[in-house]
Amino acid sequence: MTTALPERDGHEAVVTLDRREGPYGEVVLRQRGRDFEIIANGCFLMDTADGRSERLLIQAALDELDRTGGPAERPSVLIGGLGVGFSLAYAAAEPRWGRIAVVEREAAIIDWHRTGPLGAFSGGALDDERVEVLHTDLLEYLAAADGERYDALCLDIDNGPDWTVTESNDGLYGADGLAVLWHRLRSGGVLAVWSAQPSPAFEEALRTAGFSDVVTHEIQVARGVPDVVHLARRAG
Repeated sequence: MTTALPERDGHEAVVTLDRREGPYGEVVLRQRGRDFEIIANGCFLMDTADGRSERLLIQAALDELDRTGGPAERPSVLIGGLGVGFSLAYAAAEPRWGRIAVVEREAAIIDWHRTGPLGAFSGGALDDERVEVLHTDLLEYLAAADGERYDALCLDIDNGPDWTVTESNDGLYGADGLAVLWHRLRSGGVLAVWSAQPSPAFEEALRTAGFSDVVTHEIQVARGVPDVVHLARRAG
């Protein structure tokens, strides 16, 4: 990794730790004080300042499986997006999960967890025998005709249904994408989707796509609208 001279952003020094050009554009890892940030194509994606909503993404899915009896005693979960590692670490800390797959398309982000500073936030989860890291694009993985089905899909992709940095990610939240997600869940399985803002339109899209028990959990943040986790279940 390379370290640049710190640049001033507000009152905190921001240090660029690594900058890589990949098939989806530029990905940057920066440090701001004690926190780390991931920037994609010049747009802020996430940081390590507050992982409450990323942890809720996992907990809400497990609670919903418990509430409905769940399709499996030790359910499997697919996490869409490794990010800064909060969701994966939280899942790996829960012994009730069986298989834990995490899809991440950016090789740089996987490297920052395996050999870089983000490993402190994934907490060694990549070495858990239940965990498999799938280095691929989530939409391509989900669209595979012979794809595996899961008891829970926990997706933290881009900034949510109403604000995507990568244009192709829009397809995940539309009718065709939701049909693919429905198919990749076992009967009684749970879909949890992180978003940087509430989306009533996405709630309605979930119902239209055949999901039931659609609810939205809000997490208040220091500034602006709350982060949310949209939750839904495949009934049939």
